[in-house]
Amino acid sequence: MRKQGWRGSGQLRRQGGPRFTSPRRARRGNERAPLPFITDPLFYLVAIPAVIALGLSKGGFSGLGTLAAPLMALVVSPVQAIGILTPILVTQDAVTIWSYWRTWDSRILKIMVPGQIAGAGLAWLIAAYVPDTAIRLVVGAIAASFALSHWSGLIARAASAHPSVIAGRLWGLVAGFTSFIANTGGPPFQIYVLPQKLDKVTFVGTYSLFFAIGNALKVVPYFLLGQLNPVNMSTALVLLPLAIVTNFAGVWLVRRTPTEFFYRIVYVLIFLIGVELIYTGASALI
Repeated sequence: MRKQGWRGSGQLRRQGGPRFTSPRRARRGNERAPLPFITDPLFYLVAIPAVIALGLSKGGFSGLGTLAAPLMALVVSPVQAIGILTPILVTQDAVTIWSYWRTWDSRILKIMVPGQIAGAGLAWLIAAYVPDTAIRLVVGAIAASFALSHWSGLIARAASAHPSVIAGRLWGLVAGFTSFIANTGGPPFQIYVLPQKLDKVTFVGTYSLFFAIGNALKVVPYFLLGQLNPVNMSTALVLLPLAIVTNFAGVWLVRRTPTEFFYRIVYVLIFLIGVELIYTGASALI
C-alpha cells in the first residue's frame, strides 16, 4: 500500500468526511456523552452488505468475505475499512471456531501457519511501500486461473492428495501477506487446500482456524496504526449483531449443503472473487 494511503486512513473518500457523534460536542451536565460512531447513512448502505458477506464467509462459504473490505473502501479508506472490520472478524472467528470445534486438519495448519506468520510480519514491515492495487491484481489473476484450471481438469491431473510442505509454507506466506495488506488471503489458502479434497466440515474448520490466527496477528499492528480507535471500535459494535447472526446463518447453510454442491459453490466463488479483484485492481490503476 502506498505510503500516502496510510496517512489519510481516518477519512471518508468522498468529500466531507464521516459524520459521527463526538463526546466533545455533547452537552455539559448530567447528560452522558454518546459513543463516537459513524452515523452517515451512505456508510451503512455499503457496510451492511459487506458484513453479511463476511458473516456467510465466516460461516463456511469462504471467499465471500473478500468482498467486505473493497465494498467498505468505497466510502472509507481501505485501512479504516479493515480497522472497523478487525473487531468484527475476531468476534466472528470465536463463533466459527466454537461451531467447528476440532474439525480442522492439524497437518495442514502445522504446514501453513508458520508461513502465514512470516507473511504477516513481512507485510507489517513493507505494507507502506506495496500498492494494494497490485496485490489485488495478482491475487485475482491467480484465483481466476486456479478456478479455470480446476474446471478444465488440469488440477485434477496435476494435484496430489498430499502436496509438498514447501508449497504449503509458500501459500501460507502468500495468504498471510495478502490478508494483512488487502484482506485477500482466501484464494492462496484455497489453492493449496482445495485439491486435497477434504470433507466440507474439515475444510471449513481448517479455513476458520487458519484465518482466526491471521486476524489475531493483525490486532497489534492495526492498533499501532491507530485504526482501533473509538470511532472504528464503536462503529464495529453497531455492526456486530448483524455479523453474528449472519455468521450462524452461514454455519447453518454449510451443514445442510451437500458436499459436492458445497465445493461447486466454493470454486464459483473463488472465480468470481478473482474477477472482482482483477476489476477493482485494474480500475484503481486506470
